[in-house]
Amino acid sequence: MSHSESSPSASVAAPSLSEGQAAMARKITNPMLFRGWMLAKLPAALFAGVGLREISADRCATTVPYGWRSQNPFKSTYFAALAMAAELSTGALVLLATNDAPFSTLIVNMSATFGKKATGTTTFVCTGGPAVFAAVREAAATGEARAFTLETVGALADGTEVSRFTFTWSVKPRSKKA
Repeated sequence: MSHSESSPSASVAAPSLSEGQAAMARKITNPMLFRGWMLAKLPAALFAGVGLREISADRCATTVPYGWRSQNPFKSTYFAALAMAAELSTGALVLLATNDAPFSTLIVNMSATFGKKATGTTTFVCTGGPAVFAAVREAAATGEARAFTLETVGALADGTEVSRFTFTWSVKPRSKKA
């Protein structure tokens, strides 16, 4: 299995969404449908209050509140709650890009840095959509796995950066069964 790695900073044009992808984006930005999906797929993130604020072919923004469901004993948002929101900001882009065909997806690496205490709602923004769509197109064309790295930055409402997460994803088309 061959892996190639790309960076989201590569100069890639924003893709347009297919009808299926646009329908998925509408569904997951509907608060009621999103809560139902979270209950079925990510109940811990639902409990922590993780939310999806926006998604497009370019970017995804997610939030996690500071409160009793997500705080640690040090009076800030627990790093695991931050990680759930960070991962969703990249993973939702992967789900969107792979919506039209069956793909295997996997996080193969993750790193994080924490600069300030998260003492309010933290918003994570990932702007790597074009790189995700490019890697998915390449994997679909070759039938081989493609790895790519996405960065997401978490900030408080006043713009204070609290953390930065980097996720390396691998996508591979699922083989069709005869």
